[in-house]
Amino acid sequence: MRLTSLFLLLALCLPAAPTHAVLPTYDEPVRNLYLIRHGEYEHDVDTADEGGLVLLGRQQARLIAARLDAMPVDFTALRASTMTRARETAEIIAPRFPELEIDLRDDIRECTPTTRRRDIMERQLPGDPEACEATLAAAWERLAVPATGDADEHEVVVCHGNVIRWFVCQALQVDPQAWLGMSIANCSLTIIQIRRDGSAKVICFADSGHIPYGMTTYPGTPALD
Repeated sequence: MRLTSLFLLLALCLPAAPTHAVLPTYDEPVRNLYLIRHGEYEHDVDTADEGGLVLLGRQQARLIAARLDAMPVDFTALRASTMTRARETAEIIAPRFPELEIDLRDDIRECTPTTRRRDIMERQLPGDPEACEATLAAAWERLAVPATGDADEHEVVVCHGNVIRWFVCQALQVDPQAWLGMSIANCSLTIIQIRRDGSAKVICFADSGHIPYGMTTYPGTPALD
């Protein structure tokens, strides 16, 4: 009993562990991509492109904005898909980082790449899966490049669930048709590091710990978004 009490006393005297996580660091600068899936949006519209954020989606966007703002890094870019729901999410994040302008990009718009799921591929899906893959491959080549300066770079990229899942497959160097095997919450955080030699490491995927459970939403199977 005395020995147990001694161990408890020693444990209380030990210095506390750091209260915040830090990204892995290297001797060379790395590029960090902070991939954000847009907030929950209005699905019942004539075109998927024009579905803006609903109230819950705006609340989710404010929560990811606060999380990014609390991270001990200096963000170097804020990029977003040109689709309404992604652009509006980026516009809610942007006031936290007034030194950054939103860089809107067409090549990270939502599309549906080829998947192993035959039931999905047999549906009448919008767009051409092969064209989608070509566009995403070009976007990945543009984003997943080593840092150009002498310091780490931190880029926020607000885009879509299919895009992020396809990028994660590229980072892991696995069959890109496996992307639908992952589910990703709205306004979740995925971080991918690009090292000087061009290799990629997935630091976290679809982290939604900043969003209360009752406010967490995921893509629906029919919409694939």
